[in-house]
Amino acid sequence: MKENKEGSHKNIWYGVGRQRIEIPRTILKSRVQSNPLLKHLHICSIGYYPKAKDHYTYRKKGLAENFLFYCVDGHGWYKIGDQRHEVGPNEFFILPQNTEHAYGSSQEHPWSIYWIHFGGDSLKELNGIQAVQKHFKPFYIRNNGDLLPLFSRIYKTLELGYSIDNLLFANMCLSHFLTLFIYNTRHYEPAPSDKIDCVDSAILFMQEHINDNISLNELSSQYNYSVSRFSNLFKQKTGYAPIDYFVQMKMQKACQQLDFTTRSVKDIAFSMGFDDPYYFSKRFRTIIGMSPKKYRSVNNDQHQQEE
Repeated sequence: MKENKEGSHKNIWYGVGRQRIEIPRTILKSRVQSNPLLKHLHICSIGYYPKAKDHYTYRKKGLAENFLFYCVDGHGWYKIGDQRHEVGPNEFFILPQNTEHAYGSSQEHPWSIYWIHFGGDSLKELNGIQAVQKHFKPFYIRNNGDLLPLFSRIYKTLELGYSIDNLLFANMCLSHFLTLFIYNTRHYEPAPSDKIDCVDSAILFMQEHINDNISLNELSSQYNYSVSRFSNLFKQKTGYAPIDYFVQMKMQKACQQLDFTTRSVKDIAFSMGFDDPYYFSKRFRTIIGMSPKKYRSVNNDQHQQEE
Protein backbone atom coordinates (compact mmCIF):
# COMPACT_ATOMS: atom_id res chain seq x y z
CA MET A 1 0.00 0.00 0.00
CA LYS A 2 2.82 2.40 0.91
CA GLU A 3 4.66 1.55 -2.30
CA ASN A 4 1.76 3.03 -4.27
CA LYS A 5 1.56 6.15 -2.13
CA GLU A 6 4.30 8.52 -3.19
CA GLY A 7 5.93 10.69 -0.57
CA SER A 8 7.72 10.44 2.76
CA HIS A 9 6.34 8.43 5.67
CA LYS A 10 8.31 8.19 8.94
CA ASN A 11 11.44 9.55 7.23
CA ILE A 12 11.36 6.96 4.42
CA TRP A 13 10.42 7.95 0.88
CA TYR A 14 8.00 5.77 -1.07
CA GLY A 15 7.77 6.12 -4.84
CA VAL A 16 8.22 4.48 -8.21
CA GLY A 17 11.71 3.16 -8.93
CA ARG A 18 13.13 3.52 -5.44
CA GLN A 19 15.90 1.21 -4.30
CA ARG A 20 16.71 0.73 -0.64
CA ILE A 21 18.57 -1.77 1.53
CA GLU A 22 18.72 -1.39 5.28
CA ILE A 23 21.12 -3.82 6.90
CA PRO A 24 19.29 -5.37 9.89
CA ARG A 25 20.55 -4.27 13.29
CA THR A 26 21.02 -7.93 14.22
CA ILE A 27 23.45 -8.31 11.31
CA LEU A 28 25.26 -5.06 12.16
CA LYS A 29 25.68 -6.20 15.76
CA SER A 30 26.63 -9.84 15.13
CA ARG A 31 28.66 -9.62 11.90
CA VAL A 32 29.83 -6.04 11.43
CA GLN A 33 30.36 -4.21 14.73
CA SER A 34 32.10 -7.25 16.20
CA ASN A 35 34.41 -7.68 13.18
CA PRO A 36 37.85 -6.01 13.59
CA LEU A 37 37.96 -5.21 9.85
CA LEU A 38 34.46 -3.74 9.63
CA LYS A 39 33.67 -2.10 12.94
CA HIS A 40 35.59 1.10 12.21
CA LEU A 41 33.65 2.17 9.10
CA HIS A 42 30.67 0.36 7.60
CA ILE A 43 27.44 0.71 5.62
CA CYS A 44 24.19 0.84 7.58
CA SER A 45 21.81 1.46 4.69
CA ILE A 46 21.98 2.41 1.03
CA GLY A 47 19.51 3.52 -1.60
CA TYR A 48 18.44 5.45 -4.69
CA TYR A 49 15.37 7.67 -4.98
CA PRO A 50 14.53 8.77 -8.58
CA LYS A 51 12.58 12.02 -9.01
CA ALA A 52 11.68 11.87 -5.34
CA LYS A 53 8.54 13.98 -5.29
CA ASP A 54 7.44 15.08 -1.81
CA HIS A 55 10.63 13.71 -0.26
CA TYR A 56 11.06 15.26 3.19
CA THR A 57 12.81 14.26 6.41
CA TYR A 58 13.42 15.96 9.73
CA ARG A 59 15.44 14.51 12.59
CA LYS A 60 15.73 16.52 15.79
CA LYS A 61 18.71 14.52 17.10
CA GLY A 62 20.13 13.48 13.74
CA LEU A 63 21.38 9.95 13.21
CA ALA A 64 23.99 7.86 14.98
CA GLU A 65 25.62 7.52 11.53
CA ASN A 66 26.83 9.86 8.80
CA PHE A 67 24.72 10.34 5.70
CA LEU A 68 26.15 10.97 2.22
CA PHE A 69 23.74 12.36 -0.38
CA TYR A 70 24.62 12.53 -4.10
CA CYS A 71 22.17 14.46 -6.29
CA VAL A 72 22.31 13.47 -9.97
CA ASP A 73 19.24 15.31 -11.24
CA GLY A 74 16.71 17.88 -10.10
CA HIS A 75 17.02 20.05 -7.03
CA GLY A 76 16.58 19.90 -3.29
CA TRP A 77 17.69 21.46 -0.03
CA TYR A 78 18.87 20.57 3.44
CA LYS A 79 19.40 22.23 6.79
CA ILE A 80 22.04 21.54 9.42
CA GLY A 81 20.91 23.35 12.52
CA ASP A 82 19.86 26.80 11.31
CA GLN A 83 21.86 26.75 8.07
CA ARG A 84 19.95 25.98 4.88
CA HIS A 85 21.68 24.91 1.65
CA GLU A 86 20.34 24.43 -1.87
CA VAL A 87 21.47 21.34 -3.81
CA GLY A 88 21.56 20.72 -7.57
CA PRO A 89 22.81 18.15 -10.11
CA ASN A 90 26.29 16.69 -9.54
CA GLU A 91 26.44 18.05 -6.02
CA PHE A 92 26.81 16.05 -2.83
CA PHE A 93 26.90 16.70 0.88
CA ILE A 94 27.53 14.84 4.12
CA LEU A 95 25.32 15.08 7.19
CA PRO A 96 27.44 14.40 10.31
CA GLN A 97 26.24 12.06 13.03
CA ASN A 98 24.12 13.25 15.97
CA THR A 99 23.29 16.60 14.36
CA GLU A 100 19.82 18.06 13.91
CA HIS A 101 18.94 18.15 10.21
CA ALA A 102 16.16 18.32 7.65
CA TYR A 103 16.13 17.82 3.89
CA GLY A 104 13.71 17.63 1.03
CA SER A 105 13.28 17.75 -2.72
CA SER A 106 12.15 20.70 -4.81
CA GLN A 107 8.42 20.77 -5.58
CA GLU A 108 9.00 21.90 -9.17
CA HIS A 109 12.07 19.77 -9.97
CA PRO A 110 12.35 16.92 -7.42
CA TRP A 111 15.81 15.53 -7.03
CA SER A 112 17.13 12.09 -7.93
CA ILE A 113 19.56 10.99 -5.24
CA TYR A 114 21.92 8.19 -4.35
CA TRP A 115 22.61 7.91 -0.62
CA ILE A 116 24.51 5.89 1.95
CA HIS A 117 24.25 5.86 5.74
CA PHE A 118 27.58 4.78 7.19
CA GLY A 119 28.70 4.35 10.77
CA GLY A 120 31.54 2.89 12.79
CA ASP A 121 33.97 3.47 15.66
CA SER A 122 36.06 5.84 13.53
CA LEU A 123 33.22 8.20 12.61
CA LYS A 124 34.19 10.85 15.16
CA GLU A 125 37.77 10.90 13.88
CA LEU A 126 36.56 10.96 10.27
CA ASN A 127 34.33 13.95 10.97
CA GLY A 128 37.27 15.78 12.51
CA ILE A 129 39.13 15.77 9.20
CA GLN A 130 39.08 19.15 7.46
CA ALA A 131 38.44 17.55 4.05
CA VAL A 132 35.29 15.92 5.45
CA GLN A 133 34.06 19.00 7.30
CA LYS A 134 34.09 21.17 4.18
CA HIS A 135 31.61 18.72 2.63
CA PHE A 136 29.01 19.42 5.27
CA LYS A 137 28.17 22.08 2.67
CA PRO A 138 27.13 21.20 -0.93
CA PHE A 139 30.04 20.44 -3.20
CA TYR A 140 30.13 20.06 -6.98
CA ILE A 141 32.09 17.00 -8.07
CA ARG A 142 33.50 15.61 -11.26
CA ASN A 143 32.41 12.17 -12.38
CA ASN A 144 34.31 10.20 -15.01
CA GLY A 145 31.82 7.35 -14.84
CA ASP A 146 33.19 5.45 -11.86
CA LEU A 147 30.85 6.69 -9.10
CA LEU A 148 27.59 4.98 -10.02
CA PRO A 149 29.06 1.64 -11.19
CA LEU A 150 30.80 1.35 -7.80
CA PHE A 151 27.55 2.22 -6.02
CA SER A 152 25.79 -0.45 -8.10
CA ARG A 153 28.40 -3.09 -7.20
CA ILE A 154 27.96 -2.34 -3.50
CA TYR A 155 24.17 -2.45 -3.78
CA LYS A 156 24.04 -5.65 -5.83
CA THR A 157 26.49 -7.35 -3.48
CA LEU A 158 24.30 -6.58 -0.46
CA GLU A 159 21.26 -7.86 -2.39
CA LEU A 160 22.97 -11.26 -2.43
CA GLY A 161 22.78 -11.48 1.35
CA TYR A 162 24.96 -10.85 4.36
CA SER A 163 27.67 -13.47 4.07
CA ILE A 164 30.99 -12.36 5.55
CA ASP A 165 32.47 -12.15 2.02
CA ASN A 166 29.64 -9.90 0.83
CA LEU A 167 29.94 -7.66 3.88
CA LEU A 168 33.72 -7.43 3.50
CA PHE A 169 33.51 -6.62 -0.20
CA ALA A 170 30.78 -3.99 0.18
CA ASN A 171 32.46 -2.25 3.09
CA MET A 172 35.93 -2.30 1.56
CA CYS A 173 34.33 -0.64 -1.49
CA LEU A 174 32.78 1.93 0.86
CA SER A 175 36.18 3.44 1.70
CA HIS A 176 37.00 3.88 -1.98
CA PHE A 177 33.51 5.22 -2.68
CA LEU A 178 33.94 7.88 0.02
CA THR A 179 37.30 9.00 -1.38
CA LEU A 180 35.70 9.51 -4.80
CA PHE A 181 33.62 12.22 -3.12
CA ILE A 182 35.73 13.58 -0.25
CA TYR A 183 38.96 13.62 -2.28
CA ASN A 184 37.30 14.01 -5.65
CA THR A 185 39.99 16.21 -7.21
CA ARG A 186 42.70 13.66 -6.33
CA HIS A 187 41.14 11.24 -8.83
CA TYR A 188 41.64 13.61 -11.76
CA GLU A 189 44.53 15.40 -13.41
CA PRO A 190 44.02 19.09 -12.61
CA ALA A 191 42.88 21.21 -15.56
CA PRO A 192 44.81 24.43 -16.28
CA SER A 193 41.84 26.46 -15.04
CA ASP A 194 41.56 24.58 -11.72
CA LYS A 195 42.40 26.55 -8.60
CA ILE A 196 44.70 24.63 -6.26
CA ASP A 197 44.71 25.74 -2.64
CA CYS A 198 47.93 27.18 -1.25
CA VAL A 199 48.84 24.08 0.81
CA ASP A 200 48.53 21.67 -2.13
CA SER A 201 50.40 24.16 -4.30
CA ALA A 202 53.16 24.48 -1.69
CA ILE A 203 53.55 20.69 -1.53
CA LEU A 204 53.91 20.54 -5.33
CA PHE A 205 56.49 23.34 -5.08
CA MET A 206 58.38 21.34 -2.43
CA GLN A 207 58.37 18.27 -4.67
CA GLU A 208 59.74 20.28 -7.60
CA HIS A 209 62.50 21.71 -5.36
CA ILE A 210 63.20 18.58 -3.35
CA ASN A 211 66.98 19.00 -3.80
CA ASP A 212 66.99 22.66 -2.75
CA ASN A 213 66.74 24.52 0.53
CA ILE A 214 63.46 26.42 0.94
CA SER A 215 62.78 28.80 3.81
CA LEU A 216 59.43 29.30 5.51
CA ASN A 217 59.57 32.97 4.52
CA GLU A 218 59.99 31.98 0.87
CA LEU A 219 57.00 29.65 1.00
CA SER A 220 54.63 32.01 2.80
CA SER A 221 55.51 35.06 0.70
CA GLN A 222 54.82 33.06 -2.44
CA TYR A 223 51.15 32.85 -1.41
CA ASN A 224 50.94 36.36 0.10
CA TYR A 225 50.47 35.06 3.63
CA SER A 226 52.27 35.92 6.81
CA VAL A 227 54.55 33.18 8.15
CA SER A 228 52.19 32.43 11.06
CA ARG A 229 49.04 32.37 8.88
CA PHE A 230 50.63 30.12 6.26
CA SER A 231 52.03 27.80 8.94
CA ASN A 232 48.61 27.51 10.61
CA LEU A 233 46.88 26.72 7.30
CA PHE A 234 49.54 24.15 6.41
CA LYS A 235 49.45 22.42 9.80
CA GLN A 236 45.65 22.42 9.84
CA LYS A 237 45.55 20.51 6.56
CA THR A 238 48.58 18.21 6.88
CA GLY A 239 49.20 17.89 10.62
CA TYR A 240 52.81 19.09 10.16
CA ALA A 241 54.71 22.36 10.12
CA PRO A 242 55.74 23.26 6.52
CA ILE A 243 59.50 22.74 6.89
CA ASP A 244 59.03 19.50 8.86
CA TYR A 245 56.85 18.26 6.01
CA PHE A 246 59.49 19.30 3.46
CA VAL A 247 62.20 17.44 5.38
CA GLN A 248 59.98 14.34 5.48
CA MET A 249 59.66 14.52 1.69
CA LYS A 250 63.44 14.81 1.44
CA MET A 251 63.88 11.71 3.62
CA GLN A 252 61.46 9.76 1.46
CA LYS A 253 63.60 10.68 -1.54
CA ALA A 254 66.75 9.76 0.38
CA CYS A 255 65.27 6.32 1.16
CA GLN A 256 64.74 5.76 -2.56
CA GLN A 257 68.36 6.74 -3.22
CA LEU A 258 69.54 4.31 -0.54
CA ASP A 259 67.31 1.56 -1.96
CA PHE A 260 68.02 1.96 -5.66
CA THR A 261 71.57 3.32 -5.90
CA THR A 262 75.02 2.68 -4.41
CA ARG A 263 75.66 6.38 -3.78
CA SER A 264 77.33 7.18 -0.46
CA VAL A 265 75.35 8.65 2.42
CA LYS A 266 77.48 11.79 2.16
CA ASP A 267 76.68 12.17 -1.54
CA ILE A 268 72.96 11.64 -0.93
CA ALA A 269 73.02 14.22 1.88
CA PHE A 270 74.56 16.84 -0.42
CA SER A 271 72.09 16.01 -3.20
CA MET A 272 69.19 16.58 -0.77
CA GLY A 273 70.47 20.08 0.04
CA PHE A 274 72.19 19.26 3.36
CA ASP A 275 75.61 20.87 3.86
CA ASP A 276 76.36 18.69 6.87
CA PRO A 277 76.08 14.87 6.37
CA TYR A 278 75.99 14.37 10.16
CA TYR A 279 72.96 16.64 10.50
CA PHE A 280 71.35 14.80 7.57
CA SER A 281 71.91 11.45 9.33
CA LYS A 282 70.47 12.85 12.56
CA ARG A 283 67.28 14.04 10.82
CA PHE A 284 67.06 10.75 8.91
CA ARG A 285 67.26 8.75 12.14
CA THR A 286 64.59 10.92 13.80
CA ILE A 287 62.12 10.51 10.91
CA ILE A 288 62.87 6.99 9.63
CA GLY A 289 63.83 5.42 12.96
CA MET A 290 67.33 4.24 12.06
CA SER A 291 70.53 5.60 10.52
CA PRO A 292 70.91 5.77 6.71
CA LYS A 293 73.56 3.02 6.78
CA LYS A 294 71.37 0.71 8.84
CA TYR A 295 68.38 1.45 6.60
CA ARG A 296 70.39 0.42 3.53
CA SER A 297 71.71 -2.69 5.27
CA VAL A 298 68.27 -3.82 6.54
CA ASN A 299 66.59 -3.25 3.18
CA ASN A 300 69.36 -5.00 1.24
CA ASP A 301 68.97 -8.04 3.52
CA GLN A 302 65.20 -8.07 2.98
CA HIS A 303 65.54 -7.81 -0.79
CA GLN A 304 68.01 -10.73 -0.83
CA GLN A 305 65.60 -12.88 1.22
CA GLU A 306 62.71 -12.03 -1.11
CA GLU A 307 64.75 -12.92 -4.19
